[in-house]
This record gives sequence, C-alpha cells and structure tokens, in this order.
Amino acid sequence: MTTSDTHRAIEAVWRVESARLIAGLTRIVRDLGIAEELAQDALIIALEKWPESGVPDNPGAWLMATAKHRAIDLIRRNETYARKLALLGQDLETEWQAPEPAAIEDDLLRLVFVACHPVLSTQARVALTLRLLGGLTTSEIARAFLASEPAVAQRIVRAKRSLAAAEVPFEVPGADELSGRLSSVLEVIYLIFNEGYAATAGDDWMRPALCEEAMRLGRVLATLMPKEAEVHGLVALMELQASRAAARTGPSGEPVLLLDQDRGRWDHLLIRRGLAALARAEELGGAHGPYALQAAIAACHARARTAEATDWARIAALYATLAERVPSPVVELNRAVAVTMTEGPSAGLALVDALSSEPALRDYHLLPSVRGDLLFRLGRLAEARTEFERAAGLTRNERERVLLLRRAAECGCADA
Repeated sequence: MTTSDTHRAIEAVWRVESARLIAGLTRIVRDLGIAEELAQDALIIALEKWPESGVPDNPGAWLMATAKHRAIDLIRRNETYARKLALLGQDLETEWQAPEPAAIEDDLLRLVFVACHPVLSTQARVALTLRLLGGLTTSEIARAFLASEPAVAQRIVRAKRSLAAAEVPFEVPGADELSGRLSSVLEVIYLIFNEGYAATAGDDWMRPALCEEAMRLGRVLATLMPKEAEVHGLVALMELQASRAAARTGPSGEPVLLLDQDRGRWDHLLIRRGLAALARAEELGGAHGPYALQAAIAACHARARTAEATDWARIAALYATLAERVPSPVVELNRAVAVTMTEGPSAGLALVDALSSEPALRDYHLLPSVRGDLLFRLGRLAEARTEFERAAGLTRNERERVLLLRRAAECGCADA
C-alpha cells in the first residue's frame, strides 16, 4: 500500500471512528476541548506511523489506546496529577481494551447532546456537530456553508469555551429536560440536511454531501434512541426528501421543480427506508410530531407515480395539522400551495396575500416566488413578472436566481 493509499485509509477510518473516539475521551477527561485535541494527536501519530507499519487490524482501538496514553502524559504534566489519576482509574496504565458496544453507544449519545446543547448558538451547534460527530475538517465545514475557514474555526473554539464555561455535563439529559434538548438535536441535524437539500447561497442548487452526513447522523441517533418517535420521524423525512435528489437537477445542474421531475429517477430504496421509518414513528405514537407530519407529506409525493396522482387534499390537511402543532408562516405558505392544487390558484392566492404582512417572510424569497406562480396561473402576467424578479433579487443561490429570472422572462413572452 502506497503512502497516499494509507492516507486515504486513515481519512476513511477517521470519518468512522472520530465521533466514538472523542466521545470516549470526553467521558475520561471530562473536557470536550481536551478530548478533541487528544483525538487529533492520535490522528497525527497514525499519519506518521501507519504508512510504515500498515493500518492496524482494529484502527479504532489503536487510535483510542494512543489517545489514552497521550492523556496519561498530559495528566502527569499537570500539578493535579494525583487527583486526576484517581478519577481516571488505574486502568489507564494498562493496555486499552475495546469497550462493550453499549458503552460506546452511551458515549456517542452523550456527545450528541453536548454538541447540540442550547447554550450554543444555532451556527455553533451546526459547526460543532459536523466537526465532532461528522468528522469534517474546518475547511470542509467552511466550504459547505460558504463561510471563511477562520470564521468557522473561531465558531468552534468559542463553542467549546462556552460549553466549558457553562460546565455542561457529559451526560444524556434527564427525563424532565429530554424533550427540549432532543428537539435541539433534531433541529441541528435537519438544518444540516436542509442546507444540503436546498443550498442557501452559492453556485450549487444542492450539496449532497451535507444531506448524506445529516442522514448518517439521523440513523445513528435512531439506533441510539430507538423508542423516540420524532427521531424516526426526522429520519423518514430526510430519507423521503433525499430520494428525489437525482431528479432535482438537470444536466447542467439547473433546478428541476417537483412537478417537473422524472419520478423514474427517484431512489426507491430510500423511499422504502423512509416509509419504514415513518411507520416506526407512527407505531411509537409520533404521528403528530412535526417531523413525522412533514414525513407524511413527503410520503404522499413518494407514493404518487405521477404528479397528477398526488393526494393534494391529504397534503393540505397535513399542513393544516402541522400549522396547529407548530404555528409558522412558512408552513402556511406551503399549505397555500397544496390548497392551490385542490381548489385552484385563486384560493391559494388569497392565503398567500394574507401572509404578505408577516415580518418573518419579509425577505423570504419563496413568498414572491409562490405568489408569482399563482399570478402566472391566473394570467396576471405583468404582476407575476414583478414577483419573480423580486424573488430573484432576494435569493442568494445563483441557480435559483437564474430559474426565477427565466420564469420572469416567460411572463414577458407570454404577455406579448
């Protein structure tokens, strides 16, 4: 195996093992920042040694053993060595043995809740989750979110300092606060997915790597918390939405809207997995959770062999239930689209116009985009063109801007 082959192997191992490694070390040293530094030290040593010695049979165990020896060295340099060593236990002096799978899962679950702790800003939670649980480098996170590498690095550093200052314990929250904390975890994972599914800015309509990372995190969480309905609801939602990925872009990367997609290109394996996860959420009593409801809406699309066969009445009803469960002008905007498909564009436009004064939608490009589409359907082409142009001015995604300007131009041609 060449050095470059070994480095690629190390990178693959790191993506798989880094979260478990950092989780196990955090349990030992009780400091997230130190745990990550120890894990990085072990990675550097692997990069130095494995090209000569080869990749070990159990690379995760090798990395953990190396990191724990580094922890011993660190503690010995610390003036509180005796107290720390007593806390760690004498087993640090012996060869490390792989823990039971249940212990690894417990550590991972604790790390999930630490990385997504509400004491952090949403941006910090996203960056820290991708770094610690996704194994992404700072530069990879920066590229994914079109941010500068120093800004992302500072965000991660501040996040770790905030966790230390708040003395956030390395534990799964108790039953009294689990619901609120779990919602924070689910929100972070879905934010990562959404940024991949419909990029906020830049030249790409989608960033598939982020979708894949979010789905991986969701599946890990479902394994760790198999009795939590909304975890399965979120997994179902992501699997069902991701099933359309191949059909969402054209040959040149241009966006293809849902009703225009070639459904033969949808991934039916992901659809089956998504429907199974949705069934699991419903079995656990989570049919009316916000993620399960959105998954049920996605399931309506997934089950329809053609756009015309879509059960829009059920989708509109599900959006109405979702609006009751989680009131949001964005949900109401989506409901207006579904109502349009069942009752016509005039009914949809009335709902959209009622949202025009919502402060949360003031700079939301999809409001004028939807309104432009409804006006176009009603033959009010000059007004539609104005709305599409306004939407194009609000979006920060170049692919979407081109699509909206093309629709605006079509209004001019049709008017002529």
